[in-house]
Amino acid sequence: MTQTVRAADAPPLPRRRRGPHLAWTIAAVTFVTMLGAAGFRSVPSVLLDPLHREFGWSHGLIGAAMSINMTLFGVMSPFAAALMDRFGIRRVVSCALVLVAAGSGLTVFMHHAWQLLLLWGVLVGVGTGSMSMALVATVSTRWFVARRGLVSGVLTAATATGQLIFLPLLATLTSHHGWRTASLTVSIAALAVVPLVLGLLRDHPHDVGLQAYGATAAEPGPPPAARTGSSAAAALRGLRLGLRTPVFWLLAGSFAVCGATTNGLIGTHFIPAAQDHGMPVTVAASLLALVGVFDIAGTIASGWLTDRYDPRVLLVVYYSGRGLSLLALPSLLGPHTEPSTWLFILFYGLDWVATVPPTVAICRQYFGASAPVVFGWVFASHQLGAAVAAGGAGWIRDLRGSYDLAFYLAAALCAAGAVLCAAIVPNRTAAAG
Repeated sequence: MTQTVRAADAPPLPRRRRGPHLAWTIAAVTFVTMLGAAGFRSVPSVLLDPLHREFGWSHGLIGAAMSINMTLFGVMSPFAAALMDRFGIRRVVSCALVLVAAGSGLTVFMHHAWQLLLLWGVLVGVGTGSMSMALVATVSTRWFVARRGLVSGVLTAATATGQLIFLPLLATLTSHHGWRTASLTVSIAALAVVPLVLGLLRDHPHDVGLQAYGATAAEPGPPPAARTGSSAAAALRGLRLGLRTPVFWLLAGSFAVCGATTNGLIGTHFIPAAQDHGMPVTVAASLLALVGVFDIAGTIASGWLTDRYDPRVLLVVYYSGRGLSLLALPSLLGPHTEPSTWLFILFYGLDWVATVPPTVAICRQYFGASAPVVFGWVFASHQLGAAVAAGGAGWIRDLRGSYDLAFYLAAALCAAGAVLCAAIVPNRTAAAG
């Protein structure tokens, strides 16, 4: 997507600014925003069994609602990036948080399966999709020239931090006060972030007379978006740009594997799979929360590594290690946590979304200022993979009485993802520039 701006639209840029750069405040607000949105992302795995017991809905049906949610979460991402160009980050994120709060809060009144599909699937899927990884790509691209990889890693880690905060809390609330209390807690958390976004978030450094952090004459950062035209058309232009480039297909395919093996399989089905082996729900939820603990370190480290090493090599290592850990998982689950279980949690946490900073970096190398929108479409494939795994693993559990086959298939997918990343050709022209 080509961005143009008239000279009169941009205020004069000062040479210096005392104190911390405003970009770090923007990054902090974005971190808190994604942390609040992550609250609802933690709900499905905790509430799957309570909904099954109360309403008699099958694991496959509840997994289908999660599939709709994850599909919209991904498909909305490129349109959200275009909407942020058209209307600004602050407006889009505020509206998205309200949608998440409404969808989560209204679930306490549902009695029919179609309401589950509408609220958990459609409403919350649109809301969370409007502030997903496209927000990370937009903020890191607009506000940072230096430390982009590190910032991408930190912002991505917000989802893990949200999981760390919410999962044990939601599991405890569900066990002692019922799943409706947990849903209302998520709704309140999402609403609480709205005033922070309205008061502190800014759309572009040029709006406040600044340059991006680390900007130089050789690399001044992207100009402000021209806020004209259709956001949908801009998103579709980004898709056409990606479809003409082989690297887009390789990234989309590998990122679909990432979604299938994180949000889709482990994020949705780890707790019920652990319960199948006799593990208490609170222990399983705590283990999944620990994945979030280690994910914070792993994603930030991945961002640091992305600033220094070939992102393609990092992706091959990440997918290969993830596949091996999934292959071993069925033999590690049991009523009690063994050292091997802790080892899986440690490794899987470090690897959870470590794939995001290298993937964003490769998009930026190939697509420049259009990277946020193109990455939005890559992330859409991530969520399509998650949707297939969320629904498919539920149906496998219903048919076979076990999740083992789902874990083995996910391991095979990781091997395929590593092959796709190895096939990416470096963009030598971008590197020279």
